[in-house]
Amino acid sequence: MRDRARLCLTMAASVSAACAGRAPAAQATAVPVVVAVAARKDVPVQVQAIGTVEPFSTVTVKPQVGGVIDTVHFREGADVRAGDLLFTIDRRPFQAAVRQVESARARDAAQLKNAEAEARRAEDLFAQGILAREQYDQAHTASEALAATVHADEAAVENARLELGYCSIRSPIDGRTGSLLVHQGNLVKAVDGGPLVVVNQIDPVYVSFAVPEKRLPEIERAMATGRLVVEAFVPGQAAAPARGQLSFLDNAVDRTTGTIKLKGTFPNRERRLWPGQFVSARLTLAVRAGAVVVPSQALQSGQAGTYVFVVKPDLTAESRPVVVAGDEGGEAVVEKGLAAGERVVTDGQLRLVPGARVEPRTAAPTPAATS
Repeated sequence: MRDRARLCLTMAASVSAACAGRAPAAQATAVPVVVAVAARKDVPVQVQAIGTVEPFSTVTVKPQVGGVIDTVHFREGADVRAGDLLFTIDRRPFQAAVRQVESARARDAAQLKNAEAEARRAEDLFAQGILAREQYDQAHTASEALAATVHADEAAVENARLELGYCSIRSPIDGRTGSLLVHQGNLVKAVDGGPLVVVNQIDPVYVSFAVPEKRLPEIERAMATGRLVVEAFVPGQAAAPARGQLSFLDNAVDRTTGTIKLKGTFPNRERRLWPGQFVSARLTLAVRAGAVVVPSQALQSGQAGTYVFVVKPDLTAESRPVVVAGDEGGEAVVEKGLAAGERVVTDGQLRLVPGARVEPRTAAPTPAATS
């Protein structure tokens, strides 16, 4: 009996020790996770894309008459106004051509005056029956022919003066000149020759970008409500983005890429945007008021679709399917499946299963950048 009592005490002590050893193990099964609280706020509905800056207008300046470049009146890369003198072509051959056609016009005008006088005399003599009909017709025909010649001379004078004016090549637009392509002293050809300089209008400028065609109905609805704001973020610039307005929606979808081209018009007085530059374009379509948002890291994908792990009040994880309306700036907009104030897991989901106990903690704040 005494041995049996000792055996019972030994077994009781062993069971007690085993139970004491299991308690910490059960507590260690809680999975440490990082959580965030679903918030409610106004979220802009935006489309983002890589854009390219384009000049508002571009003019390739070419000579309209041939000759030797006599003077260049601008510096490369200078701002010019419409009408500013850019080049002068040697005017002397064209001045001589003007004098020549003016002389021809004066000669033919004098002959016309004499022919008109002879036509009037022939008319008087024909009325008196002194002059034959044939001679009368010849006098009037000569007068009319010389009148036509004088008209042709006047056209020749006008054309010669026009070509003389083409010797002064002026900027057709306000803009900024590029590289000088033909220097003083070079002989240039009319029209078919190469360009002399390219002038780009860079205030305002366009920002061109393409968006997926599935966003087209949404963009059209937003355009019907008013003007849409486009922002351009310049790489390497910490300043606020340049702001413009959507001014162009292409008339066809690019079948090779499945995108449609848009353009925004930007005032550019400070010259922050340059033609050919790549920028990040952001088009704001609307504002979704009172939307429920969570960090994008909370979203998980499964066979049944998108879901999140929600931390319940009893510190267990629940797998919750959600409907996501979009992802803007690292935050996902949840249309269905989640309420504001609920806690969702943003890190540690790989170790979770529905019903698992969790040990939640909030993410550490990002340290401020030091200069």
